[in-house]
Amino acid sequence: MKIVILGAGQVGSTLAENLAGESNDITVVDTDPANLAALQERLDLRTVQGYGSHPDVLRRAGCEDADMLIAVTDVDETNLLACKVAHTLFRTPTKIARVRSADYLKDSAVLFAQEALAVDMCISPEQLVTEYIQRLIEYPGALQVVDFANGRVRLVGVRAYYGGPLVSRQLKELPKHLAAGVDARVAAIYRRGRAILPEGDTIIEAEDEVFFVAAAEHIPKIIAELRRHDKPVKRVMIAGGGNIGMRLAKALETKVQVKLIERDKLRARQLATDLDHAVVLVGDAANESLLIEENIDDIDVFCAVTNDDEANVLSSMLAKRLGAGKAVALINRMAYVDLVEENSAIDIAVSPQQSTVSALLAHVRRGDVVRVHTLRRGAAEAIEAIAHGDIKSSKVVGRRIEEIKMPAGTTIGAIVRGEEVIIVHHDTVIQAEDHVILFIVDKKKTREVEKLFQVGFSFL
Repeated sequence: MKIVILGAGQVGSTLAENLAGESNDITVVDTDPANLAALQERLDLRTVQGYGSHPDVLRRAGCEDADMLIAVTDVDETNLLACKVAHTLFRTPTKIARVRSADYLKDSAVLFAQEALAVDMCISPEQLVTEYIQRLIEYPGALQVVDFANGRVRLVGVRAYYGGPLVSRQLKELPKHLAAGVDARVAAIYRRGRAILPEGDTIIEAEDEVFFVAAAEHIPKIIAELRRHDKPVKRVMIAGGGNIGMRLAKALETKVQVKLIERDKLRARQLATDLDHAVVLVGDAANESLLIEENIDDIDVFCAVTNDDEANVLSSMLAKRLGAGKAVALINRMAYVDLVEENSAIDIAVSPQQSTVSALLAHVRRGDVVRVHTLRRGAAEAIEAIAHGDIKSSKVVGRRIEEIKMPAGTTIGAIVRGEEVIIVHHDTVIQAEDHVILFIVDKKKTREVEKLFQVGFSFL
């Protein structure tokens, strides 16, 4: 696939890194020669220096015969105009734009139509991060929660604690601990950073990071088997009143008590007007006196979502030290994410780049892959693929799970058949049009998985 990426910032670079090694013809456009040079040093791709919305630049980048344009610069207007130019001059089949401003999104159905701005898909990092943090708050014991099949199936990562009912037990004992009608499948286990493929006799140890797949309504019961009881979230404090802070407060204020800290007085005044129930405070979220005065030790979740990584890290660590139940920090620099989660008191580091790239990858994958989530800071992936064909033309349809030759480190966790969620076992048979949920420990194996779901004229 020939893909033109506009923007060599954090999102564009991460996306290029994900796609360059998958037999795609990638060209990256940016105004900064240093960013482009850094990409070319480590990746096999072309670069073009210039403004991504200029026709001549798009022409030099190869838009005339490109399959896809992905505009992820930091400027909404550049992204939207580039899509319109690519559609008008080059008839580029697929055009994707990153849009941060909520004003554009309010009328997206009209603005992004083919006869208007011609945007086939709009990505809003702020909305993706807001939804991601909402799911973490919905499941207090989870480290990561991702949706499949329109929310009917979820993949959840939790850390097993000492004293948990399943700790020191074999995975095959899981069904005995679950209530009637509740089913789940462990997709992967990470122990001290190393992936362990789950087998029936695999024993869960304390501090293991366990990823399991289950129907959305069964998630709380399964988390309870791996962890001590996590009380429901009732009080949330948000540091930062920007786009993400505002969206998050708006989404949560009718469900839990919300306090939002914003440094800028004018912005705080506007937030107080826009929010109906949340309490808006003017101040510095890294001010110890302010946090103590606002009873930080009663806060269940502290979310630092400012535009400053260092401020998010410091305020989250301070909040945790002062008694906050859980600390979540927004981290833009990927290099910080592992460092923060492994070496500090912060419970979860949220990366806007990974959320954005996950949303984009589903449109690039082959083999009718409809949803992709990058996990473990980009090392692993979970995908939702649709099985087509019959036993003659497909490598998966009409076959039991145990018969399918899966790439090493790949686990099929669940199938969605119509409205039914089926947690797979070794003898489960995949049917045509099933939505199959897979966990891939090594992202490099993704291409092999995609090939399994491609239908051929003959089956060898």
